[in-house]
Amino acid sequence: MPDVNPWWLAAGLVPLALAARWLWHLGRAVQVERARELFRLQHERFEEHLLKAAAATGKPRGLTWVACLITGDAVLARTAGGIVALVPVEVRFEPEADSDMAENPMAREPRPATAVFSFARGGWHTDGRVVFNLDPAKAAATFGAAVID
Repeated sequence: MPDVNPWWLAAGLVPLALAARWLWHLGRAVQVERARELFRLQHERFEEHLLKAAAATGKPRGLTWVACLITGDAVLARTAGGIVALVPVEVRFEPEADSDMAENPMAREPRPATAVFSFARGGWHTDGRVVFNLDPAKAAATFGAAVID
C-alpha cells in the first residue's frame, strides 16, 4: 500500500463532508417547499379528512363533529417526527340527544382550534388531532416545534 499523507487525506475529506452537508440542507429545503405547495393545493380535501378522523376519535364526549373549516394559512414546523402543519380551523359540534351537552347552548357555538397534519412519505396525513384554545404559533411554542419560515 502506498504511503498516504494523512494531511492530504483530511484535505480531501473536508470538502466532501461540506458538499454532503450542503446537499442535505438543500434536500430539506426542497422537502419543505414541496410540503407547503401540496398543502396549499389540497387544503379543501384535508378539511374532509380531518373531520372524519376527528369524529372517529369520539372526543369530545357527548358532541358530534359537524364541520371543520380551515380559516387561515398553515404554519409549518419541524418536530422530532418530521414536518407538521399547524392549521387554524373553526370546529362546529352538535350535541348528541342523550348526552349532558344537549341542554347546553354553548355546545353549538363554533370553536377556534389548531389542527395538526403530518407530512410523511410525500403526502399530508392526519389522525384527527385538534388543539383547542391555541393558535398555530402558540401551539408550536407549547409543543416545542421549530417553526419553518
